[in-house]
Formats: sequence, structure tokens, C-alpha cells
Amino acid sequence: MKNQFNTLLILLSFALSLFVLPGCQAKKENNNLVTTLDEYLIGQATHFRFNGNVLVADKGEIIFQKSYGFADFDTKRMLNDSSVFELASVSKQFTATAILLLKDKGKLQLTDSLKQYFPELPYSGVTLYQMLTHTSGLPDYERAMNEKWDHSKIAFNKDMIAFLAKEKLPFSFPPSTQWEYSNTAFAILASIVEKVSGQTFSEFMAQNIFQPLQMNRTRIYNTRRSLKDTISNYAFGFVYNDSLKTYLLPDSVAELKFVFYLDGIQGDGIVNSTTADLLKWDRAVKNHTLLNEETQNEMLKEHALADTLIKGYYGFGVGVRKSELGNIIAHSGGWPGYTTYLGRNVDKDQTYIVLSNNNANSPAIAEALQHIVNGKPMVMPYQHKEIKMDSTEIEQFVGKYKDKNEMSLERIGNKLFRTYPGGYKIELKPESPTKFYFDDSSDRQVEFEMDANKKVTKAWVINYGVKTEFIRQK
Repeated sequence: MKNQFNTLLILLSFALSLFVLPGCQAKKENNNLVTTLDEYLIGQATHFRFNGNVLVADKGEIIFQKSYGFADFDTKRMLNDSSVFELASVSKQFTATAILLLKDKGKLQLTDSLKQYFPELPYSGVTLYQMLTHTSGLPDYERAMNEKWDHSKIAFNKDMIAFLAKEKLPFSFPPSTQWEYSNTAFAILASIVEKVSGQTFSEFMAQNIFQPLQMNRTRIYNTRRSLKDTISNYAFGFVYNDSLKTYLLPDSVAELKFVFYLDGIQGDGIVNSTTADLLKWDRAVKNHTLLNEETQNEMLKEHALADTLIKGYYGFGVGVRKSELGNIIAHSGGWPGYTTYLGRNVDKDQTYIVLSNNNANSPAIAEALQHIVNGKPMVMPYQHKEIKMDSTEIEQFVGKYKDKNEMSLERIGNKLFRTYPGGYKIELKPESPTKFYFDDSSDRQVEFEMDANKKVTKAWVINYGVKTEFIRQK
């Protein structure tokens, strides 16, 4: 009996190990992943001034969430998980959803014309569908108001619409003939929500989106400038001043004065939220919690070709593309002091949220996080140090290199430059005999490969740790 009992224990222990050991291994792998993600982000914060909040989720479960840096650079108040950020253009998917909610309720159709709601605007032939997909051709209100609006006054949506009606600015192109990103379209869509619902945009969004999803830290926020309103635990957006070597509120920077006089515009931005609330939103989009399934699927379809090189499409308020890691639904946002990113790998159901309140490159960082999570090769952030190199050594790298894009490198004196279409140049500084880094405080490098005859055959462009191969052209 004793031997039988011992045998039973051994068999039972072995059976349990089938369940326990994989769990331990999974826990170990998860710990390693968290460590690697944190190491990468600490490197971005240390060497490239990343400041912000990050959340990564797998199938809706948070696998990584952390804050890096200050919510207020002046007072040194620190960020935490519930800090609220201006989302900038990540807001557009919320505006699109508001329009689609009204469509599901039978209050409007996407074939409705703009003039049906604002007949005073001189833009015939524009539909809500075209506005949602950036194919309307509406003129850029920001550029026009920079030239002709009284900068001592804060403009609200009604002011912007009255301005366009008065100025009668021409179309950028005939509707549906091109794709061009349009803040004007989404700001007017927010005003259409108000006209159809009879509520303010803020009230409608709170009642129909934020409250039902229990996004308790999310709201439409026309900030401290226009309404003298405040949010607790607010992440103030700061910009770095190279000459002063310090961070400043954009309010005090002359060339960013539009943050004041355009502060009242809603729809193209102005949703403020947290990483945790954005995960709730991501789950609602995946599970069509607010919209009916057909409408939600229509929102995420490839409606308009936005980028011919990467075959990136635009849906309704979101970008849709296929990457080496799978199908991605995402949107980024930028406004002085803020750069944001919310994306989901549809195939793997992985969610990536990066919110920066110092204009760090959130989309590139999010791309790097995706590579880390999926076990792809990465170059971790590190401190760069320039070495000396003469013109002869530099000359061997000059030429054109091609991936989907083309990279043109030229020598001026004993310096190497990347030249962009339009003539803009940025210096590449040598840090080894075959590796250079971009002289702009970004985490970007170019590393060259040579054949047996020491002739350069290709270059690897390293963008925030992600490597892309460029073949040298003959």
C-alpha cells in the first residue's frame, strides 16, 4: 500500500506539474516582458526625454501600465495612472462615433450634405461620409484663421463656421477626388452633433459615450484658457526650449499662440482622457458596445487610401493598415505639448496606448513596444557620442537607398546629411565607423553594411529601436 501510495503521489505530482510548470514559465516570461518594456521606456526617458503614460493590454487584460516623469514640469508634480491628457487627434474617433450613434438612431444619414446643416457655408456637394474620411476638400480653418482671425479672441466652433461663411475660402480639391487630413471637417461634424441632438457637444459625449462606458476620467475639455476650467490630476503639456534648455508651457511661446485663439474649437481634438479609460474605449470598439455591429464594422473599414507607400487607409476617425505584425487600427494625435497614440493589433488583440505631455514621439514608441511584445529584434535606447571622421570616410556612404521610401544621403564638407524631398537636411553624426545618429535629439540612427570588398551595400534605418532595411541603389 505504501509503495502504491508513493507511486500515486509521484503520478499526481507529475500530473500537477503539467499544469503548474507552464504557469510558472508563463509568469516568468511575463515578468521578463514587463522588465524589457520598462527598460526600453526608462531608456527613452533617460536619453530622449520621453515623459508620459503607457498602457499595454493583451485581449483586454493589462500586462503593462506605468508613468514616466512629470504631470507639471514647473511644480514637479509627478504623473500617475489616472493623470488626464489632451488626446489631440485621437479624439476624432469619438467625434465619428457620435455621428454614427445619431445615424443608428435614425437622426441623420452619412449621405446628408453639409449644406443641409449649415446652408451658409459655400461648400456644395460635401457629404458627412466625405467629412468622416478626409475626402471632403474643405479648406484648413487653422491656416486661414492664423492669417485673418483676431488672435486676441478665442474662437469657438460657431466662430469658425461664421468665419468660413464670411471668407468663402475655396475648396482644397473637389470632394472625393483626393485624401487630405481635415481638422475642419471634424470640427464641423461636432457642430452637426449639437444641431441634431439639441445638446452641447460636451453633454452629448458625456451622456452617450463616456458615462455608459464608465470612462469616469474622460471629458470634453476646452482647457484653462477659454473656460477657466480645471481638471484634477491634469497632465499639462509642455514644449522643450533648446536655447533655454528647459520646458515651457506653449502659452508663453510666440509661435504657438494658436493654442490660445483656437482653444474653443471642438471635434478635431479636445477629448481628454487617461490610459485606463482609453482601454475601456478600445474594448467598446472591439465589442461594438455602443454602435450596432454593422455600423461599428463600417467605421473600421478601409474607406479612403491615405498613404500609398504603406497602403494605409482611413476609416471613420481611425487609420487602418497592415503591418508586419498584423492588421492595425490606430490613430495618433499632436498638439503643442502633447503627442498621443491609441492602437490595436486586430489579429492578436493587443492594445497599445502611449500618451506624452512633452511631445515625445508616441507613435514610434508604440511601434517599438509592439515589437518587444511580439519578440521582434530591437535596439534599446542608449547614449550617443560623436567620433571624428574625415571627408574621405564620409564619402563612401553618400548615395540613394531604397525601401518603400527612398533615403538620400549627401556629404557637405566632412559631414553627412540626410536630404528630404523639398530640400530639408538633417545631419547624421558618426558614432562608429559604420553607424551614425540623427542630430535632432530623436532616437534614430543609420547603420551601414559592407560586402567583402568593403563597399556599402545597404543601410539599416533604426527608428526608436525598430530596424528597417534600405538597399543601396546602383
